[in-house]
Amino acid sequence: MGCCILLIMFTFTSAHEMNAFEYIYSKYKSMMLQKAYLILQDSMLAEDAVSEAFIRIYKNMYKIDDPASKRSIAFVMMIVKNTALTILSQRTRQNTNFEDEDLRDSFDLEQCVFSEISTEKIYEIINGIHEELRSVFLMKYAYDLPHKKIGQMLHISENNVTVRLHRAKKKIADILIKEGYAVEKQP
Repeated sequence: MGCCILLIMFTFTSAHEMNAFEYIYSKYKSMMLQKAYLILQDSMLAEDAVSEAFIRIYKNMYKIDDPASKRSIAFVMMIVKNTALTILSQRTRQNTNFEDEDLRDSFDLEQCVFSEISTEKIYEIINGIHEELRSVFLMKYAYDLPHKKIGQMLHISENNVTVRLHRAKKKIADILIKEGYAVEKQP
């Protein structure tokens, strides 16, 4: 366990929160490292992102009732994803040698939008869509599962997965536009 994590462990006021945090750390750390590495393509930066993510998780432990729940896993993965995207954004701003094409390959608009919205608001928006759309969306974007695997898990075709993802993104986009987080594209 890292020094930062050990210090955090000593600051908990309840055994429940400490046990929940310890569970999250032991159960999800490697998955979080993989997610951060996929975004950052640098193992040292990925470790920094995970450390920062654990600090953010610590600050939001009151939002986690059951650390083994799917909601908690999604919450943890969303935090590490947003943290890694923030680091990537800072890194790309500092490095003026990047070509525009390189930036397009490593940074996309969806990730940018989601990194600007609080995790709590993202959950509220995602929870606002129908369950069959929400489950496909979370499997794809929170767990990075391929369409084929999602289809197998839900017993639907890959084409149906694609359709549901499209519908989920459309619903989420509508909510983002309605709530002022995005502007509708003009034809």
